Amino acid sequence: MKSSKDASHTPNELLGDLQALVVEAEAMMADSVSEHSSEAIENLRARFNAAQERLSGLYEGAKKRVMAGAKCTDETIRANPYQSIAIAAGAGLLVGVLVGRRSK
Repeated sequence: MKSSKDASHTPNELLGDLQALVVEAEAMMADSVSEHSSEAIENLRARFNAAQERLSGLYEGAKKRVMAGAKCTDETIRANPYQSIAIAAGAGLLVGVLVGRRSK
């Protein structure tokens, strides 16, 4: 059984898993050699390449959005340091009160 840590794979690890899947599928299909199995292997490769391109595009898009959000947050905190500290303290107080109520 896989642990919850597996959810944090990098795209390269995910692509490696997909490649291993393709290799296993090719090995399974090699047992029954026919013209139909070679078509299935080519179809599987095409689907894998399409999935790889989509995953790479999604990763790059998410990376750009995260970096833009982090930059905006950094600029806002640097422009308003005292307000940022007050908001963080208020949020911490609220979380502390809520957690304290649950433990009773």
